[in-house]
Amino acid sequence: MAPTYTMAGSKGPNSYSQHSTYQRALLEVAKEKINEAISTKLNVNSASSRFNIADFGCSTGPNTFLAVQNIIDAVEEKYRKETQQNPDGNIEFQVLFNDHFKNDFNTLFQTLPLTKKYFVAGVPGSFFGRVLPRDSLHVGHCSYSLHWLSQVPKGIADRNSPAWNKDIHCTGFSEEVAEAYHDQFKIDMGSFLRARGEELVSGGLLFLLGSCLPDGIKMSETMKGMLLDFMGNCLHDVAKEGLIDQEELDSLNFPIYPAHVAEFKSVIEDSGCFTTEAFERISHANEELPLDPEFLVTSHKITFGGILETRFGKEAMEKTMERIEEKCQDILPQLANAKSGMQYFIMLRKN
Repeated sequence: MAPTYTMAGSKGPNSYSQHSTYQRALLEVAKEKINEAISTKLNVNSASSRFNIADFGCSTGPNTFLAVQNIIDAVEEKYRKETQQNPDGNIEFQVLFNDHFKNDFNTLFQTLPLTKKYFVAGVPGSFFGRVLPRDSLHVGHCSYSLHWLSQVPKGIADRNSPAWNKDIHCTGFSEEVAEAYHDQFKIDMGSFLRARGEELVSGGLLFLLGSCLPDGIKMSETMKGMLLDFMGNCLHDVAKEGLIDQEELDSLNFPIYPAHVAEFKSVIEDSGCFTTEAFERISHANEELPLDPEFLVTSHKITFGGILETRFGKEAMEKTMERIEEKCQDILPQLANAKSGMQYFIMLRKN
């Protein structure tokens, strides 16, 4: 079984729930687009009293609560306009929170909004497969999750493979490495879409938000790519001190692939499950990451700390974070010349 990767749990100072304002900002600017989409594209069946919403890759909150509330607000407003009735008492919402079984669902449920007007259920399992009954879902949502693959591509960590990638990430993109990651993305994204195609009712909507690459730009040219390579350099420093075995480090790769726009569109079309109603570039106020040592250490620890600690031990992970803080100033000039990635808003309608 491939290892699972989740964001740092709990409500502590180094948890995802305390450091996810970057992701939240995209949800805030997407609200108007979601309102318009539900108003014009979703068929709210007034004969049905139950409306199911799922957030795939929900993590621990609070962002997932904002995402589902945006959808509920839009559905209620459409219901009022179409039926001239108050949705309270006439329509019941059920929200399904999905993430890997290792996700911190305890923190998720402990921090549910006290004012929520919906029933909740946790749905553990990989969203690359079916997690819900067929034709049971009206609106699906997935934010900042689809750059994670189900596994590191085959051959990437094999010294005898032409696709062996000695660096920790595919930012440099040799032809063989790029092809291996792209192939894995096509498999995983295709599986994700086919699963949602079975779960959604006919005409149901699927909202996808996150980061991808504009066509023609390499990951290594972007700020996120440069920061990944920077972390790799810090890991090599720690290996030289003897806290990490060099061969073990050479085999470390992350299952991350920020696809290009054309790659996303191709997989959606090939799935045959959906009509693309929107594929737009979207910007938010926090898009430019703050480049101070404290932020860089915290963001790396939340996202990758668990992986590094499991692989190399707590001492090596902590030492790597120290190196990131110490050497932060060295990479700032390079980051200033980074090319822009792209935040996307995709709306798909089930055929």
